[in-house]
Amino acid sequence: MEGCEGKLRGCDAVCIDVDSTVLQIEAIDEYAKFLNKGEEVAELTRSAMQGGVKFQDALKARLEVMAPTQKNLDDFIASHDLPLTPGITELVCLLLKKGKDVYLVSGGFEEMIRPVAEKLGIPTENIRANTILFNQDGSYKSFDADRPTSRTGGKKEVVSQLISTNGYRQVVMIGDGVTDLEAASEECLFIGFGGNQCRPKVQEKADWFVRSFDPLIAALLAE
Repeated sequence: MEGCEGKLRGCDAVCIDVDSTVLQIEAIDEYAKFLNKGEEVAELTRSAMQGGVKFQDALKARLEVMAPTQKNLDDFIASHDLPLTPGITELVCLLLKKGKDVYLVSGGFEEMIRPVAEKLGIPTENIRANTILFNQDGSYKSFDADRPTSRTGGKKEVVSQLISTNGYRQVVMIGDGVTDLEAASEECLFIGFGGNQCRPKVQEKADWFVRSFDPLIAALLAE
């Protein structure tokens, strides 16, 4: 943890994972329950987050099991107010107040994340996530495999792109999963978050591991 608080205070941008970090739940699992495919999809999610399979393979398998449609996706979004993790609203508000650029970087779906970004005051153009592709009749077609977040190592790609495009000197990534841990580098401090799901590899390898957002808020207020 030594030096981590200073890097958080001095960073140019903060990238935050969404499922089990910003949100208390995994949105794709909730969507799967809505489609009566809950347990099957939850197991695939666990494998992806622990790093047991390639992320793109787990994403493809989950969507094939779910076979979503444009209509039931719209119905799910309209009927579900996804629960925010305690402290995230205060943390994001503080980061924005201090002039940090804040991004939501997720292996989940942009369609579900937009309402979350709007609730937190994060510009929707600062979402880096996947999107579901549908046929003209609204049936499931595929997902956009060109988006970095659709594959293993994708969050590292996103952070590298943000650094090169915006000239950031120091970025912070906050997340609960192995896919978030992959973003860690000299220019990217990784803060592991265990408030909703505690993953042993993330706890072991993180530059700084927290179980709530309180230590991050305290570090920012200590400036």
